[in-house]
Parts: sequence; C-alpha cells; structure tokens
Amino acid sequence: MSDFLGIHGTALALREQRLQLLAANIANADTPGFQAQDMDFNSALQAALQPGAGAGGGIEDPIALAAQSARYATPSSQPSLDGNTVDGERAKASFAQASLEYRASLSFVESKVRGMLTAITGQ
Repeated sequence: MSDFLGIHGTALALREQRLQLLAANIANADTPGFQAQDMDFNSALQAALQPGAGAGGGIEDPIALAAQSARYATPSSQPSLDGNTVDGERAKASFAQASLEYRASLSFVESKVRGMLTAITGQ
C-alpha cells in the first residue's frame, strides 16, 4: 500500500505530527517555562524517505525516526518573563498553514484511494 500512496502517505503522517506539535504550542501559550517546538517538514520527510531510515537506530518506523527532527522553535521576538517561548500569533499562523497543507495531502490521498476503489468496483 505504501507503494500505491508513494510519498504522500509518509507526508500525511508527518504533517499530522507537525500539527500536534503546533497545537501543543498553542495550548501551552500561557504555561510558564514552556518551550515551543516545531518540525522542519522537508528535513523530516527526507529523513523518512531515506533507504534504511530505521536501520541500526533502534527505531524501525522511518516516520517515528523522522519525527525526532522536532526541535525547539525559534524564541519569539518578545521574550517572556516566565520563560515561555510561544509567540501566540506566530503559532496560530503556523497552525493554519500546516492545516491547509495537511488538508491538501489528505485530498490527494483520498483521490488516490477513490481511484483505486473505482478500478476495483468498476463504478
């Protein structure tokens, strides 16, 4: 099935993980000492698509391995006295863009599956 979806199945899973990180940032915008995190999607995707991505590292799932690329986000331009590094507006904008990218990937996967079902059922 992964051959059928190609890069798009992996991309969808990584986009979901990035959305979880961004949602956690928004949810913890007022938590003292919380360090905002984000994922470089392109780097994570390249890591997940490397041949043998899980080999020898103890993690067999290349998506889980790629998700380890989550890093602390660049602190906001307005430092917080409580040590929180979430920039609320930037976090919301990043989440909105990531949501659109996720929906685009999901639409592509849906169309591939719909096409396969049409081929199988002949309808």
